[in-house]
Amino acid sequence: MEKVRATIRDVPDFPKKGIVFKDITPVLANGELLRDVIDAFVEEWRAESIDKILGIESRGFIVGAPLAYALGVGLVVVRKIGKLPPLTVQESYALEYGTSALEIRTDAIAPGERVLVVDDLLATGGTAEAAGKLVRRQRGTVVGYSFLVELAFLNGARRLRPDKVHALVTYTS
Repeated sequence: MEKVRATIRDVPDFPKKGIVFKDITPVLANGELLRDVIDAFVEEWRAESIDKILGIESRGFIVGAPLAYALGVGLVVVRKIGKLPPLTVQESYALEYGTSALEIRTDAIAPGERVLVVDDLLATGGTAEAAGKLVRRQRGTVVGYSFLVELAFLNGARRLRPDKVHALVTYTS
């Protein structure tokens, strides 16, 4: 994953002053690295009994879809309010630079289904925590959370424990 780390680009003061955005688009544009990323996710979760991958809008869709395909499981999407057809349930959460809400279709997860939540980046954990709450509200089980990048200095993993939290690349400062 060192080549992946070296390819992630820092964008200072985006989306607002004082934030250093970790841009994964150079990794996604490199076919070899993208394959390595998906293979690493598959290797991490292959032994788990997973029924669905839940991809968080929008970059969680990018890693979630090929991971679901590789594991032979379904893909569920969690989106911002107003982007999914009814019937949906919603969950509000705080971001490191504001607030928002997510929604999921009420028929997306059956009771008892085991769900892996995936996204591109773990920062404060608010978005992933909200996604996990949506899984549990539908009586699904969160198997764990998996990210391409973790900003460990923001302590987002603490919000998600005791569930398993996995990241391919971790930044400690």
